Amino acid sequence: MAPTFNLIGLVVADMGKSLAFYRRLGLDIPAAADTQPHVEVTLPGGMRLAWDTIETIRSFEPGWTPPSGGSQISLAFLCDDPGDVDGVYAGLVEAGYEGHNPPWDAFWGQRYASVSDPDGNTVDLFAPLPVS
Repeated sequence: MAPTFNLIGLVVADMGKSLAFYRRLGLDIPAAADTQPHVEVTLPGGMRLAWDTIETIRSFEPGWTPPSGGSQISLAFLCDDPGDVDGVYAGLVEAGYEGHNPPWDAFWGQRYASVSDPDGNTVDLFAPLPVS
């Protein structure tokens, strides 16, 4: 039997800051999770997203160091419509998160934008453009 892809894991420097960012994107994460060393949520469709503190990773891989040279992963969130891409992006930037690419109409037919989570991972926001 072949393995089944089931979880995306992120390593975080500050669990509370990271979870606050993902709550703003609509993930239902209990407030009590902010102080935990490992947190995971099940997404629609059964895929799981997990966060581990650097200390947790180093507990079983003592020599672990964060990757250098920028984001090593990109996550994408589907928004309700093109205007929602603009609104979510603006809300995140106004809350102090770093915007990479302000909303724009991509040639592949989507309204698209990119922000960074607190650990520098790229998070894309997108919605299909109306067909003209």
